[in-house]
Amino acid sequence: MNPIVLNPGHASLADWRAIYRGVTPTLDPACQAAVQASADTVARIVAKGEPVYGINTGFGKLASVRIDAADLETLQRNIVLSHAAGVGEPMPLAVTRLMMALKLASLAQGASGIRPATLALLEAMLARGVIPVVPAQGSVGASGDLAPLAHMTAVMIGVGEAHTPDGRLPATQALASVGLAPVVLGPKEGLALLNGTQFSTANALAGLFEAERLFHAALVTGALATDAARGSDAPFDPRIHQLRRHRGQIETAQTLRGLLAGSPIRASHLKGDERVQDPYCLRCQPQVMGACLDLLRQAAETLHAEANGVSDNPLIFPGGAGRADEALSGGNFHAEPVAFAADMIALAVCEIGSLAERRIAMLVDPALSGLPAFLTPKPGLNSGFMIPQVTAAALVSENKQRAYPASVDSIPTSANQEDHVSMAAHGARRLMPMVENASAVIGIELLAAAQACDFHAPLASSAALEAVRATLRETVPHLSDDRHIHPDMQHAIALVRSGAIAAAAAVALPAIAGA
Repeated sequence: MNPIVLNPGHASLADWRAIYRGVTPTLDPACQAAVQASADTVARIVAKGEPVYGINTGFGKLASVRIDAADLETLQRNIVLSHAAGVGEPMPLAVTRLMMALKLASLAQGASGIRPATLALLEAMLARGVIPVVPAQGSVGASGDLAPLAHMTAVMIGVGEAHTPDGRLPATQALASVGLAPVVLGPKEGLALLNGTQFSTANALAGLFEAERLFHAALVTGALATDAARGSDAPFDPRIHQLRRHRGQIETAQTLRGLLAGSPIRASHLKGDERVQDPYCLRCQPQVMGACLDLLRQAAETLHAEANGVSDNPLIFPGGAGRADEALSGGNFHAEPVAFAADMIALAVCEIGSLAERRIAMLVDPALSGLPAFLTPKPGLNSGFMIPQVTAAALVSENKQRAYPASVDSIPTSANQEDHVSMAAHGARRLMPMVENASAVIGIELLAAAQACDFHAPLASSAALEAVRATLRETVPHLSDDRHIHPDMQHAIALVRSGAIAAAAAVALPAIAGA
């Protein structure tokens, strides 16, 4: 994969997605002038000797403590060591890489006082595969994601551990293995690296990118389940949705129509079907999934802005033309926008799984589907899809518990100096497990809907949906008699998570996070 040239402040969501998927970012050289100007401004502030928060004072509640010039390097090292207080399992490598790239783009905008050499080390670590081991728990999402970013920064000064092409190594050894050396942080640099929302934003973006794949797969399996249940495509008529006026609903209905277009199964019951209306899990897909689409897009817009913003504190503004150098203290580190975006993604993910589980339950119930009980030719002797539906129900309930908004919580920290926090880190970090749960539900639906369509043979579904069934059948055959079903589920879930199901359908799907 070719590297992406990262233009600080102007990266697209597609750029961030590519970095998350493994593409290496390189900074646009045009940013170097602003970075150098910001570093020069910090040097001038230090030379004046006046107290400026984060440069020659303590931090948080200790902001009133003045630090001597001789101790400024120690001050920056100490903040990194003392703040590297995370716990729990390490962040996934892909998310840590994204966090590093987000921090790189923020610092490169020339408002943080970072020196070019320090910025270059962070960029080189990304390029050469030195990825810090960062415990995932310990941030409340205000005053920045201090603990996780401190663990990232610790590796830059030769402390902690990092993943490398040669395995997990102590920091100094990890850097040396790729020809790098630790940096001695100058005034403001430790705080600049620690302060910011990049941990929360990276996790929220990762959740968004995975939710995008989930959404697309769920549209496909929802259409397949509709055909499997001999459901009607009349509820997807564009006239219905134009009257409601919601963009997501209109696009979702259009996609479902495209997926079902030309289905012989659908054509077979256009006349003589006694059912007047389908259950909501089929009929209201455009309304529910469309609302999820709108919500995910709104979250994407927020995260796009956040990813391109500067969330450091204080911010450095070089003087000139009669203006004095300034270091302005504000609150850009407060991750409330990210917390809200993460909560929106969580709600959408929860509902995508919830609606799919209802379709699975409908398919396995002969009273609703008109199909053999639990989709097995010999119910009683065989249990068929009885327990996969139970598993789906369990996963949906787990996601309901996780979907409670994180942003409504707050707890004072730093001796009440930091008295309102966003909880964005927790809100964003819970997204990946939620998407994994919902992806498993969609994988189960894929199996159930494909099995249900088998009972309509020799009638087939649409060309798009038959391509999806063929993709599944490459690894999972029809279930005639009970067999060890866990491997079947794992194969189906892998197809959902990889994006292969949506790709197999080969129809235009609504974009969420850019092209």
